[in-house]
Amino acid sequence: MSKSISAMLSIIMMLFLFGCATTCGNESASGAARIQVTRADAMDKTYHHLVVLGDPHLPGKNIEAKEHVIQNINSWDDVDMVIAVGDICEDRGTDEEYAAAGKFFGKLNKPLYPIAGNHDYIYEDTLNPNGNRVRARPYSSQAKLDRFKESFRLPTIYYDMTVGSYLLVFLSTDQPDTLTRISEKQLEWLSTELDKNSKTPTLIFFHAPLKGTLRDYSSRANTPDYIAQPSAKIHKILMKNPQVFLWVSGHTHTSPKEESYAASINVYENRITNIHNADMNRETIWTNSLFMYPDKITIKTYDHQSGAWLPSLERTLVPPSL
Repeated sequence: MSKSISAMLSIIMMLFLFGCATTCGNESASGAARIQVTRADAMDKTYHHLVVLGDPHLPGKNIEAKEHVIQNINSWDDVDMVIAVGDICEDRGTDEEYAAAGKFFGKLNKPLYPIAGNHDYIYEDTLNPNGNRVRARPYSSQAKLDRFKESFRLPTIYYDMTVGSYLLVFLSTDQPDTLTRISEKQLEWLSTELDKNSKTPTLIFFHAPLKGTLRDYSSRANTPDYIAQPSAKIHKILMKNPQVFLWVSGHTHTSPKEESYAASINVYENRITNIHNADMNRETIWTNSLFMYPDKITIKTYDHQSGAWLPSLERTLVPPSL
């Protein structure tokens, strides 16, 4: 690992991992970072608690409701990390939106791991004369992805880490010809990392869901811009790697009120469960928590407006036997 990357990772750990002791692995050939995480909190617990934030869209609407979510998470003593699954920015990834995101997450006292979504990089800052968004030119979209890294002090926009007995993989949208596309470079890195960790149960976090893991409840569900792309290549990689058993996504803004939010249709190819997450741009905000035990992962949904867990949506998954 280069000295510059090592120094950057050290800064990240000091800023974010208040409750974790960390050691950094090697940088891959693609430039993506490998972060080794070991919990070192004062609590005697047998699990890791991950909180997932769906599409914050900052500053966006209902900022007080969003800040209430941060207050709740800060009050949960057992949280090991918070993961934001893309669309951190409200609309076009402008300087103002990134500044708002920085201010917002500056109030979070848990380690934060974000990934990029389409609204974080895919549009130009300015609208066209008709008031519509304009797709960013290649150099502009790359500049916004660099802004994403700098804003959240990340060495790369895609990375992985070991948490307990699991591998966590974080992917970002970075190919702007569609809303939810992963570049060839990133896919090559993903394939290599999964090959190297074939015996480790794996969770993947990405902005968009896998194809067919929601019912066609809207005109956008399961359409090309609303599933992980390129779907055929992702399918091939996933089928080659039976250790992958969880895919965690946002993008579709699917709320717990939708019947396929937590349903049998969420299981991709009879093996990989897609956990869908509602956006935060609403009055009632829900978050999913993953309680990762060595032999199981329990998913619970929390209603931050009523201040209650929703038992009817609770699920427990057993990792594959490898």
